[in-house]
Formats: sequence, C-alpha cells, structure tokens
Amino acid sequence: MFGLGFLLGGNFITVVVAVLVVTIAFWKWKYQYWKRRNVPYLEPRIPFGNLTDVIRGKKFIGITLKDIYEEMKTRGWKHGGIYTFTKPTYIPMDLDYVRNIMTKDFKYFMDRDVYVNENDPLQAHLLNLSGTRWRNLRAKLTPTFTSGKMKAMFQVMAESQEGLQKMMHEEYKKNEPVNIKEILARFTTNIIGSCAFGLECHTLEEEDSEFRVFGRNLFKMTRLESFKRLFAVTFPEVAKFLDLSFSRKDVVDFIMNMVQDTIDHREKNNYTRNDFMQLLINLKNNKDIDGDGHDGKSLSMDELASQALVFFAAGFETSSTLMTFALYELARNEDVQETLRREIDSVLDKHDKQMTYDSIQDMKYLSQVIDETFRLHPPAAFTDRKCVEDYKIPDQDVVIEKGTQVFIPIMGIHYDEEYYPEPRRFDPERFTDENKKSRHNYAFMPFGEGPRNCIGMRFGLLQSKMGLVSLLKNYKFTVNKKTMEPLQYQPRNFVLAAQGEIWLNAEKIN
Repeated sequence: MFGLGFLLGGNFITVVVAVLVVTIAFWKWKYQYWKRRNVPYLEPRIPFGNLTDVIRGKKFIGITLKDIYEEMKTRGWKHGGIYTFTKPTYIPMDLDYVRNIMTKDFKYFMDRDVYVNENDPLQAHLLNLSGTRWRNLRAKLTPTFTSGKMKAMFQVMAESQEGLQKMMHEEYKKNEPVNIKEILARFTTNIIGSCAFGLECHTLEEEDSEFRVFGRNLFKMTRLESFKRLFAVTFPEVAKFLDLSFSRKDVVDFIMNMVQDTIDHREKNNYTRNDFMQLLINLKNNKDIDGDGHDGKSLSMDELASQALVFFAAGFETSSTLMTFALYELARNEDVQETLRREIDSVLDKHDKQMTYDSIQDMKYLSQVIDETFRLHPPAAFTDRKCVEDYKIPDQDVVIEKGTQVFIPIMGIHYDEEYYPEPRRFDPERFTDENKKSRHNYAFMPFGEGPRNCIGMRFGLLQSKMGLVSLLKNYKFTVNKKTMEPLQYQPRNFVLAAQGEIWLNAEKIN
C-alpha cells in the first residue's frame, strides 16, 4: 500500500514538473515574437510580461508606459515591443510613426484593442465599437459637439458656475483645507446632468446626491477588476469562453433607469431640448438627424444607454481632473497664477465683467495654462489601437501583423526632453503660438489624434475654462501640507488621479 502511494505520488510530481517545463518553454517561445520579427524589445518577465506592476495593482499603467518609453528612447530606438502576459504589444516612439498610426494610415489601425462582451448591456458605446459600426455612430454623434452647439449651450453651463461660487464660498468659510477635486467633480457632474441630459442633479447643493455618489463609485476599480480587464484584452477568446463581464449591476440599473425615465418624460409630454439626450432619442426614433453619415439604422435602448454612460463618465471625470491639476500647478507657481488672474480680470473688463463664450475664447494665457497642465498630467496618459490589416512600417523591414495591439505612450511623449526641455517644470510659455509651431504636431496629444480623437474635446475644454475662471477671479490658491508631495498617482484608476487627493488653501480676493 505504501509502495503504491509512493509510485502514485512520484507520477504526480513527474506530471507537475512536466507541465511546468512545457509552460515555461511555451512562455519563452512566445517571448521571442518581437525578436523573430526584427523589432527591438524590452525583456519580459514570466508570467506578466512587461506590465508586472500594473497587473499587480502597484502602478498606474500610464506611468509604466512612460517609463518604458523613456527606456526605449535612451536606447535610441524608433519603436519597440513589449508583452502583456504573452500578448505582443507594439510601441512607436518616432512621432512620424505615431502620426502614421493615428492619422495617415488610420485605415490599418481603425479599431481599439478592447474586449467586448455582447451580453453586457452597456458595452456598445463609441469607445468600444469597431469598424463600420464605430464609423457610423461617430458620424451620428459628431453634430452634437460643434462649436456652434457649444456656444448655444454656454448659458446652461453658466448656471452651474453660479452654484460653484456658492459651494466654494461655503468651503472657504470653514477655514480648512479644500479637497479641490471633490468640488470640481460636483461642478462637472452638475453640468453634464444639465447640459447633456436635462436633469437637475443637485450635486452642488448636496454632497452625497445620487449622481455624485454614482460618479464617485464609477471609477473605483478593485485589483481583481483591473486584472480581469487586462486578462480579457490579452486572451479575448478565453474571456469570451468564460463570458467575462465588466458591468456592475449598480451601474447598469442607474444608467438604464435614468435614460428610460428621461425618454418617457420627454415623449409623454412631447418635450424636446437641444442637448445630447435629445440627439440620442432622435437616433433611437430615426428622425431629425443632422449631418452626413447616417446609415438609416436606429439605436437600440442598450446602445442609447451605452452612449449616455460613456458621455457622463468622460464628461465629468476628465474635466474635473484637468482643473484639479491646473489649480495644483498654479498653487505651486504663484507667479503664473497671478499672470493668469491679470488676464482674466483684463478680459472680463472688456466684456462688461461678464463671463461669456466669447470672453472665455479671448483668454489666450488660460489656454496655455491648460495645455501645459495637459502635458504634465494628461488624464488619458496613453491610448491604444489594434492593427486590422498587415502593415509595413515605412523605412523598416518590419510588418506589424493583423491583430497586434498598439500602445501610444502619450505621457512618455509629453515628458520627452527632445520636445520639452526640463519636462518636469510647469511652464505655460511652451504653448505660445511660436513655440507650438516649432514642435512636431504629434508631440502633444491630450485628446488623441486623427479620426478617433476625443469627440467631446470642445465640451470638456469649455467647462474646464469656465470652472477655472470662476474660481481664480475670486480666490488665490496655495498648496496645503495635506497634499502628498511629490505627487503619486493612484494605480488602479482609469483616469490619472493623485494619491491622497489634492488639498489647497483658498484665500478670498476682495
């Protein structure tokens, strides 16, 4: 009996060792992909490849890709390869290569490399869709974001600005450090609710309004959720077999109920409004569509709700992040803050002390401050593409295979000393018209580039400028010691965010 157990145990150990040997051999063979294709690459580590700290939840992926970009750059490479688990990922550093991928040769890189579960009700949004479905939907949604529509929407935005003033005054009276991101997130959530959906969110009056609680929870991601997303992108067939889903019931229920209630109210009362929700309703009903590109197909309720979700999420989070980092940098650089405040006062004087669409557009230094903030702290620190057809790299004996993942390391490019001397220094003068003309067009990409750039760029910039002007004309800001410096970024966020939040001191300007 003992001998039989010993033999069985020995056989088990032999099988385990054999499996380990085969697995390691498989991994090592996979890790020769870039070598076989004559592309320089950074040595990966089993089993996570080059993104070990990201997958373990220790480091923000945008920072990791920035570090990878810098290492490749020091080696003099124009492009390089890494691995996510065993999946090969191509990284262009030469800005002409980046331009080709994002714009010039876009037809080879039209899609993003995302895993979509067709059974998830909120997956069919613009960021996820591919090919013809993406192109048709982009054409349908584009008319909402023209400069003319932004100008028409300005007055509705301005109403939230008044609420921001009241909320900031209440915080000021407490004589305590201000969690500036929380204030600005409530401001942008209120704007999105009003301008996009015609809803009263009450986020400026109520700290824990249902919209703010929803938005606060929307971007929280556990280590398991982060791992699942990377796993699904790396092994999409396995994820499909396992029916991996990323939708949370609370998110689905909130968005579905909000959208259904809004549609029911408008259609029951024959009420229309010039906003994003009305465009979606028109697309659902297949009527009154502006612009070219409409394919004659109406949106389903799931598709409509998906667009509402991504617009709500992107609209409030990225803009509040931008304003937060802008005020942080202005608080650290008081001379820049004073220069900007003088411009604000001067321009408003020319416009009868009124903040209008035209007065905001006249603030050139404000645009420079925002651009320099985007350079140092891009909310979207990287973007991705998927090669949809074999593509030969110009001037290289290299073909990127169909299906290959591509990462564009936006933050790495923004910190490159070749384009931005002393890259960690905050200097809005980098973005004068003259200095911008002296750089490669793709050295600055806060909204991406090409046909798949951020569709809501104008909206985001307008609400961000309004929020900054509203605060800076009335308050002087300095950094409070509660802010953890030097800044560290939260590792598992979708969007760049500071660890421990950013806390500022506010001094009232008479």
